[in-house]
Parts: sequence; structure tokens; C-alpha cells
Amino acid sequence: MSNIVSLSEADTSSEYFADMQVWWRSRLAMGAHQELCWVKFEPGATYPLHSHPYEQTSVIITGRMQLNVGEETREVGPGDMWFVPSGMPHGGQVLGKDPVVFIDVYAPPSRGDDSDVTYY
Repeated sequence: MSNIVSLSEADTSSEYFADMQVWWRSRLAMGAHQELCWVKFEPGATYPLHSHPYEQTSVIITGRMQLNVGEETREVGPGDMWFVPSGMPHGGQVLGKDPVVFIDVYAPPSRGDDSDVTYY
């Protein structure tokens, strides 16, 4: 992928995972110290509670969801951001009739698969 990625390019290059009702494109951009990802959860989907050994910084682009990060729970929408320290459980529930799209930055980069993710 290019160093500059449009939302349309991220959307069309994503892969659908039916079991979680999520479109996901990891490694939109990849560096030695961070990874850029694009995620879209369909209406009614659950963002599964999970943790991983890398930090995650995210910003929501469209839609609304009830988000849990550690012991904190909030409703988030377009422009809202969150930070997940390494090893902290996080997940949520999509609210309303619109899909939720958010951008993740992982530091350091993930392995590119779920092998280092723990689901609860």
C-alpha cells in the first residue's frame, strides 16, 4: 500500500470476517515502530473483548458504539479517540443502524494475524 491511503482504498482492500461481522484491513501502512489499520463493524456487531501485547491508539470515523477500555465505559462517535495500553482488555457494541469505522495505530506493529491476541 501507498504511504497515503484514502478511506475508499481502505474500504475496498479490506477483508470480511463473517463470524465477527467486521471488515478489517491491517497494515495499511507499516513501519519499524507502528502499524496503521482500518476497521469497520456492521450494525449490531460486537467488538469482541480482547487484549494484545502492543499499544493501540484509535479514532472513530463514522457510527457510534459503547466502548470498554479496561474499567472505563463510554459511548463514542465520530472524532472520539481512545488509547489502549499493552495487555488491557477492550471491546464494545455497535449502536444504531450505521456501521462503525475506526482507524487503529498499533505500536509496536502486530504480527499481522490474531496469534498474539487474547479473546475473553
